[in-house]
Amino acid sequence: METNGSGPPAVRISVIIPVRNEEQTLPILLKDLCAQTFPSESFEVIVADDGSTDNTPNILAAFVSQVPFRLRPLTLTEGPTTSPKKRAIRQSIALATGDLIVTTDGDCRVGPRWLEIIALHYRQTGARMITGPITFLPEHTAFDYLQTVESSSLIGSGAATLALGLPTMCNGANLIYEKRAFEEVGGFDGTEHIASGDDEFLMHKIAKRFPNGVRFLKNPDAVVRTTPQPTLKAFYHQRKRWASKWKAYESYLPSLLAFFVFTSNLSVLITLAGWAAAALSSSQLIWLIGLKAVPEWLFLGSVLVFLGKRKTLPWIPVTQLVYPFYVVFFGLVAQRKGFRWKGRDLR
Repeated sequence: METNGSGPPAVRISVIIPVRNEEQTLPILLKDLCAQTFPSESFEVIVADDGSTDNTPNILAAFVSQVPFRLRPLTLTEGPTTSPKKRAIRQSIALATGDLIVTTDGDCRVGPRWLEIIALHYRQTGARMITGPITFLPEHTAFDYLQTVESSSLIGSGAATLALGLPTMCNGANLIYEKRAFEEVGGFDGTEHIASGDDEFLMHKIAKRFPNGVRFLKNPDAVVRTTPQPTLKAFYHQRKRWASKWKAYESYLPSLLAFFVFTSNLSVLITLAGWAAAALSSSQLIWLIGLKAVPEWLFLGSVLVFLGKRKTLPWIPVTQLVYPFYVVFFGLVAQRKGFRWKGRDLR
Protein backbone atom coordinates (compact mmCIF):
# COMPACT_ATOMS: atom_id res chain seq x y z
CA MET A 1 0.00 0.00 0.00
CA GLU A 2 1.35 3.44 -0.84
CA THR A 3 1.69 5.91 2.00
CA ASN A 4 2.17 9.63 2.37
CA GLY A 5 5.41 9.59 4.37
CA SER A 6 4.61 9.01 8.04
CA GLY A 7 1.01 10.17 7.70
CA PRO A 8 -2.16 8.22 6.89
CA PRO A 9 -2.01 5.75 4.02
CA ALA A 10 -2.89 6.75 0.49
CA VAL A 11 -6.14 4.86 0.83
CA ARG A 12 -9.44 6.04 -0.52
CA ILE A 13 -12.35 5.96 1.92
CA SER A 14 -16.06 5.69 1.19
CA VAL A 15 -18.21 6.92 4.09
CA ILE A 16 -21.67 5.37 3.93
CA ILE A 17 -24.58 6.98 5.81
CA PRO A 18 -28.00 5.28 5.63
CA VAL A 19 -30.69 7.84 6.47
CA ARG A 20 -34.43 8.15 6.81
CA ASN A 21 -36.01 11.43 7.95
CA GLU A 22 -32.79 13.00 9.25
CA GLU A 23 -33.42 16.64 8.27
CA GLN A 24 -32.41 17.92 11.73
CA THR A 25 -29.23 15.90 12.24
CA LEU A 26 -27.75 15.13 8.81
CA PRO A 27 -26.59 18.72 8.11
CA ILE A 28 -24.61 18.70 11.38
CA LEU A 29 -22.87 15.44 10.46
CA LEU A 30 -22.04 16.72 6.96
CA LYS A 31 -20.46 19.82 8.51
CA ASP A 32 -18.39 17.55 10.76
CA LEU A 33 -17.18 15.75 7.65
CA CYS A 34 -16.26 19.09 6.05
CA ALA A 35 -13.92 19.70 8.99
CA GLN A 36 -11.96 16.45 8.60
CA THR A 37 -8.16 16.63 8.68
CA PHE A 38 -8.07 13.71 6.24
CA PRO A 39 -7.65 15.06 2.67
CA SER A 40 -11.06 15.80 1.13
CA GLU A 41 -9.91 14.39 -2.22
CA SER A 42 -9.25 11.04 -0.54
CA PHE A 43 -12.78 10.30 0.61
CA GLU A 44 -16.32 10.33 -0.67
CA VAL A 45 -19.60 10.31 1.22
CA ILE A 46 -22.56 8.26 0.03
CA VAL A 47 -25.84 9.15 1.74
CA ALA A 48 -28.43 6.43 1.09
CA ASP A 49 -31.90 7.89 1.53
CA ASP A 50 -34.41 5.21 2.44
CA GLY A 51 -37.71 6.85 1.54
CA SER A 52 -37.51 9.97 3.70
CA THR A 53 -40.81 11.81 4.01
CA ASP A 54 -39.31 15.02 5.45
CA ASN A 55 -36.92 17.53 3.87
CA THR A 56 -33.87 15.24 3.98
CA PRO A 57 -33.59 14.79 0.16
CA ASN A 58 -33.67 18.54 -0.50
CA ILE A 59 -31.15 19.30 2.23
CA LEU A 60 -28.86 16.62 0.87
CA ALA A 61 -29.12 17.97 -2.68
CA ALA A 62 -28.23 21.48 -1.48
CA PHE A 63 -25.10 20.23 0.27
CA VAL A 64 -23.66 18.58 -2.85
CA SER A 65 -22.20 21.85 -4.17
CA GLN A 66 -21.17 23.15 -0.74
CA VAL A 67 -18.86 20.43 0.58
CA PRO A 68 -15.16 19.96 -0.30
CA PHE A 69 -15.46 16.20 -0.69
CA ARG A 70 -17.47 14.21 -3.20
CA LEU A 71 -21.01 13.85 -1.84
CA ARG A 72 -23.14 11.21 -3.58
CA PRO A 73 -26.86 11.09 -2.75
CA LEU A 74 -28.37 7.67 -3.35
CA THR A 75 -32.08 6.97 -3.57
CA LEU A 76 -32.64 3.35 -2.71
CA THR A 77 -34.37 1.03 -5.14
CA GLU A 78 -36.33 -2.21 -4.67
CA GLY A 79 -39.51 -2.70 -2.69
CA PRO A 80 -40.18 -3.47 0.96
CA THR A 81 -37.52 -5.38 2.88
CA THR A 82 -37.14 -6.83 6.35
CA SER A 83 -33.68 -5.23 6.61
CA PRO A 84 -33.68 -1.64 5.28
CA LYS A 85 -30.24 -0.78 6.66
CA LYS A 86 -28.54 -3.77 5.06
CA ARG A 87 -30.13 -2.85 1.75
CA ALA A 88 -28.89 0.74 2.08
CA ILE A 89 -25.33 -0.35 2.82
CA ARG A 90 -25.30 -3.04 0.13
CA GLN A 91 -26.45 -0.64 -2.60
CA SER A 92 -24.00 2.01 -1.40
CA ILE A 93 -21.06 -0.40 -1.48
CA ALA A 94 -21.96 -1.33 -5.06
CA LEU A 95 -21.33 2.33 -5.99
CA ALA A 96 -18.41 2.98 -3.65
CA THR A 97 -15.01 3.79 -5.16
CA GLY A 98 -13.14 3.58 -1.86
CA ASP A 99 -10.89 0.77 -0.73
CA LEU A 100 -12.14 1.22 2.82
CA ILE A 101 -15.83 1.37 3.79
CA VAL A 102 -16.72 3.46 6.84
CA THR A 103 -20.31 3.35 8.09
CA THR A 104 -22.06 5.70 10.48
CA ASP A 105 -25.60 6.97 11.07
CA GLY A 106 -27.30 10.21 10.11
CA ASP A 107 -27.82 11.31 13.71
CA CYS A 108 -24.13 10.98 14.70
CA ARG A 109 -21.34 13.47 15.34
CA VAL A 110 -17.68 12.83 14.46
CA GLY A 111 -14.50 14.65 15.47
CA PRO A 112 -12.17 16.36 12.96
CA ARG A 113 -9.52 13.60 13.12
CA TRP A 114 -11.99 10.72 12.77
CA LEU A 115 -11.03 9.63 9.25
CA GLU A 116 -7.35 10.44 9.77
CA ILE A 117 -7.18 8.16 12.80
CA ILE A 118 -9.07 5.41 10.97
CA ALA A 119 -6.67 5.53 8.02
CA LEU A 120 -3.64 5.55 10.32
CA HIS A 121 -4.91 2.56 12.31
CA TYR A 122 -5.63 0.69 9.08
CA ARG A 123 -2.09 1.39 7.92
CA GLN A 124 -0.55 0.23 11.20
CA THR A 125 -2.56 -2.95 11.61
CA GLY A 126 -3.55 -4.09 8.12
CA ALA A 127 -6.90 -5.06 9.63
CA ARG A 128 -9.69 -6.28 7.40
CA MET A 129 -12.26 -4.76 9.75
CA ILE A 130 -11.96 -2.12 12.48
CA THR A 131 -14.62 -1.54 15.11
CA GLY A 132 -14.77 1.94 16.60
CA PRO A 133 -16.06 3.34 19.91
CA ILE A 134 -19.33 5.19 20.29
CA THR A 135 -20.99 7.13 23.07
CA PHE A 136 -23.81 9.63 23.46
CA LEU A 137 -23.94 13.38 23.09
CA PRO A 138 -24.15 15.43 26.32
CA GLU A 139 -26.81 14.02 28.63
CA HIS A 140 -29.75 16.06 29.91
CA THR A 141 -31.92 13.59 31.80
CA ALA A 142 -31.51 10.62 34.12
CA PHE A 143 -32.67 8.40 31.27
CA ASP A 144 -29.82 9.76 29.10
CA TYR A 145 -27.24 8.96 31.78
CA LEU A 146 -28.55 5.44 32.23
CA GLN A 147 -28.32 4.83 28.49
CA THR A 148 -24.75 6.15 28.44
CA VAL A 149 -23.66 3.69 31.12
CA GLU A 150 -25.48 0.81 29.43
CA SER A 151 -23.95 1.68 26.06
CA SER A 152 -20.47 1.80 27.58
CA SER A 153 -20.93 -1.75 28.84
CA LEU A 154 -21.60 -2.93 25.28
CA ILE A 155 -18.62 -1.04 23.84
CA GLY A 156 -16.34 -2.27 26.60
CA SER A 157 -17.49 -5.87 26.29
CA GLY A 158 -17.00 -5.84 22.53
CA ALA A 159 -13.50 -4.38 22.86
CA ALA A 160 -12.51 -6.78 25.65
CA THR A 161 -13.61 -9.94 23.83
CA LEU A 162 -11.96 -8.69 20.64
CA ALA A 163 -8.69 -8.22 22.54
CA LEU A 164 -8.97 -11.89 23.50
CA GLY A 165 -9.35 -12.81 19.84
CA LEU A 166 -13.05 -13.59 20.28
CA PRO A 167 -15.14 -11.09 18.26
CA THR A 168 -18.65 -10.81 19.69
CA MET A 169 -20.21 -7.37 19.22
CA CYS A 170 -19.70 -4.02 17.52
CA ASN A 171 -21.75 -1.02 16.39
CA GLY A 172 -22.52 0.02 12.82
CA ALA A 173 -22.40 3.70 13.80
CA ASN A 174 -18.60 3.42 13.76
CA LEU A 175 -17.55 0.45 11.67
CA ILE A 176 -14.76 0.17 9.11
CA TYR A 177 -13.94 -2.65 6.70
CA GLU A 178 -12.27 -3.30 3.39
CA LYS A 179 -14.59 -3.33 0.43
CA ARG A 180 -12.83 -6.42 -0.90
CA ALA A 181 -13.30 -8.20 2.44
CA PHE A 182 -17.02 -7.42 2.33
CA GLU A 183 -17.24 -8.87 -1.16
CA GLU A 184 -15.09 -11.88 -0.38
CA VAL A 185 -17.31 -13.02 2.51
CA GLY A 186 -20.48 -12.46 0.49
CA GLY A 187 -21.57 -9.30 2.29
CA PHE A 188 -24.89 -9.75 4.03
CA ASP A 189 -25.82 -12.94 2.18
CA GLY A 190 -27.64 -15.29 4.49
CA THR A 191 -28.69 -12.59 6.98
CA GLU A 192 -30.70 -10.17 4.86
CA HIS A 193 -33.96 -11.53 6.28
CA ILE A 194 -32.94 -10.34 9.77
CA ALA A 195 -33.68 -6.66 10.42
CA SER A 196 -30.71 -6.09 12.71
CA GLY A 197 -27.10 -7.28 12.57
CA ASP A 198 -25.68 -5.28 9.65
CA ASP A 199 -22.65 -4.87 11.89
CA GLU A 200 -22.20 -8.00 14.04
CA PHE A 201 -23.12 -10.66 11.48
CA LEU A 202 -20.65 -9.12 9.05
CA MET A 203 -17.96 -8.96 11.74
CA HIS A 204 -18.40 -12.66 12.49
CA LYS A 205 -18.10 -13.55 8.80
CA ILE A 206 -14.96 -11.47 8.32
CA ALA A 207 -13.40 -12.79 11.54
CA LYS A 208 -14.05 -16.35 10.40
CA ARG A 209 -12.58 -15.74 6.94
CA PHE A 210 -9.64 -13.63 8.18
CA PRO A 211 -8.46 -14.82 11.62
CA ASN A 212 -7.02 -11.93 13.66
CA GLY A 213 -8.26 -9.58 10.96
CA VAL A 214 -10.67 -7.61 13.19
CA ARG A 215 -9.32 -4.89 15.50
CA PHE A 216 -10.75 -2.36 17.95
CA LEU A 217 -9.78 1.29 17.48
CA LYS A 218 -8.98 2.60 20.97
CA ASN A 219 -8.45 6.29 20.36
CA PRO A 220 -10.45 9.20 21.84
CA ASP A 221 -10.32 11.03 18.51
CA ALA A 222 -12.13 8.11 16.88
CA VAL A 223 -15.17 8.19 19.19
CA VAL A 224 -18.48 8.71 17.38
CA ARG A 225 -21.24 10.41 19.35
CA THR A 226 -24.91 9.78 18.79
CA THR A 227 -28.23 10.71 20.36
CA PRO A 228 -29.77 8.59 23.14
CA GLN A 229 -33.30 7.34 22.64
CA PRO A 230 -35.71 10.11 23.69
CA THR A 231 -38.48 7.93 25.13
CA LEU A 232 -38.94 4.56 26.79
CA LYS A 233 -41.01 3.42 23.81
CA ALA A 234 -38.23 4.25 21.33
CA PHE A 235 -35.68 2.59 23.61
CA TYR A 236 -37.87 -0.51 23.86
CA HIS A 237 -38.13 -0.94 20.09
CA GLN A 238 -34.40 -0.31 19.54
CA ARG A 239 -33.31 -2.84 22.15
CA LYS A 240 -35.87 -5.36 20.98
CA ARG A 241 -34.52 -4.99 17.45
CA TRP A 242 -30.99 -5.60 18.72
CA ALA A 243 -32.01 -8.56 20.87
CA SER A 244 -33.94 -10.17 18.01
CA LYS A 245 -30.71 -11.25 16.31
CA TRP A 246 -29.41 -13.37 19.20
CA LYS A 247 -31.02 -16.56 17.92
CA ALA A 248 -29.49 -16.11 14.46
CA TYR A 249 -25.83 -16.12 15.51
CA GLU A 250 -23.85 -18.88 13.79
CA SER A 251 -20.88 -18.40 16.10
CA TYR A 252 -21.42 -19.74 19.61
CA LEU A 253 -19.41 -16.92 21.22
CA PRO A 254 -21.99 -14.08 20.99
CA SER A 255 -24.74 -16.47 22.07
CA LEU A 256 -22.59 -17.64 24.97
CA LEU A 257 -21.90 -14.03 26.00
CA ALA A 258 -25.60 -13.16 25.78
CA PHE A 259 -26.46 -16.23 27.86
CA PHE A 260 -23.82 -15.31 30.45
CA VAL A 261 -25.12 -11.73 30.74
CA PHE A 262 -28.70 -12.97 31.04
CA THR A 263 -27.97 -15.60 33.70
CA SER A 264 -25.64 -13.38 35.74
CA ASN A 265 -28.31 -10.70 35.95
CA LEU A 266 -31.02 -13.28 36.61
CA SER A 267 -28.90 -14.50 39.53
CA VAL A 268 -29.16 -11.02 41.06
CA LEU A 269 -32.95 -11.22 41.01
CA ILE A 270 -32.83 -14.74 42.48
CA THR A 271 -30.49 -13.49 45.22
CA LEU A 272 -32.87 -10.63 46.05
CA ALA A 273 -35.77 -13.06 46.13
CA GLY A 274 -33.82 -15.31 48.49
CA TRP A 275 -33.12 -12.39 50.81
CA ALA A 276 -36.77 -11.31 50.73
CA ALA A 277 -37.77 -14.87 51.66
CA ALA A 278 -35.30 -14.81 54.55
CA ALA A 279 -33.20 -17.54 52.95
CA LEU A 280 -30.21 -15.18 52.95
CA SER A 281 -29.00 -12.74 55.58
CA SER A 282 -28.34 -9.07 54.78
CA SER A 283 -24.58 -9.60 55.01
CA GLN A 284 -24.76 -12.53 52.58
CA LEU A 285 -26.84 -10.42 50.21
CA ILE A 286 -24.25 -7.63 50.28
CA TRP A 287 -21.36 -10.02 49.66
CA LEU A 288 -23.09 -11.79 46.78
CA ILE A 289 -24.20 -8.56 45.10
CA GLY A 290 -20.74 -7.08 45.67
CA LEU A 291 -19.05 -9.96 43.85
CA LYS A 292 -20.84 -8.81 40.72
CA ALA A 293 -21.15 -5.07 41.31
CA VAL A 294 -17.56 -4.11 42.24
CA PRO A 295 -15.80 -5.62 39.19
CA GLU A 296 -18.55 -4.14 36.99
CA TRP A 297 -18.03 -0.69 38.52
CA LEU A 298 -14.30 -0.80 37.89
CA PHE A 299 -14.76 -2.02 34.32
CA LEU A 300 -17.51 0.46 33.42
CA GLY A 301 -15.61 3.28 35.07
CA SER A 302 -12.54 2.69 32.91
CA VAL A 303 -14.66 2.61 29.75
CA LEU A 304 -16.53 5.81 30.66
CA VAL A 305 -13.27 7.63 31.41
CA PHE A 306 -11.89 6.61 28.00
CA LEU A 307 -15.10 7.87 26.35
CA GLY A 308 -14.78 11.22 28.13
CA LYS A 309 -17.80 10.61 30.35
CA ARG A 310 -16.43 11.19 33.85
CA LYS A 311 -19.62 13.01 34.86
CA THR A 312 -21.51 9.79 34.25
CA LEU A 313 -19.52 7.74 36.81
CA PRO A 314 -21.98 8.37 39.70
CA TRP A 315 -24.73 6.80 37.58
CA ILE A 316 -23.03 3.40 37.50
CA PRO A 317 -24.62 2.17 40.78
CA VAL A 318 -28.03 3.38 39.63
CA THR A 319 -27.65 1.49 36.37
CA GLN A 320 -26.55 -1.61 38.26
CA LEU A 321 -29.80 -1.52 40.23
CA VAL A 322 -31.91 -1.30 37.09
CA TYR A 323 -29.84 -3.49 34.76
CA PRO A 324 -30.84 -6.97 36.05
CA PHE A 325 -34.52 -6.20 35.49
CA TYR A 326 -33.72 -4.68 32.08
CA VAL A 327 -31.64 -7.64 30.85
CA VAL A 328 -34.12 -10.29 31.98
CA PHE A 329 -37.03 -8.34 30.51
CA PHE A 330 -35.46 -7.94 27.05
CA GLY A 331 -34.12 -11.46 27.09
CA LEU A 332 -37.73 -12.61 27.33
CA VAL A 333 -39.45 -10.12 25.00
CA ALA A 334 -36.86 -10.80 22.29
CA GLN A 335 -38.57 -14.15 21.82
CA ARG A 336 -41.56 -12.30 20.36
CA LYS A 337 -41.33 -10.98 16.82
CA GLY A 338 -42.09 -7.44 15.69
CA PHE A 339 -40.79 -3.96 16.49
CA ARG A 340 -40.97 -0.44 15.09
CA TRP A 341 -37.95 1.23 13.50
CA LYS A 342 -37.84 4.65 11.81
CA GLY A 343 -41.60 4.73 11.35
CA ARG A 344 -41.84 1.17 10.00
CA ASP A 345 -43.14 -2.03 11.50
CA LEU A 346 -40.58 -4.80 10.98
CA ARG A 347 -40.38 -8.45 11.95
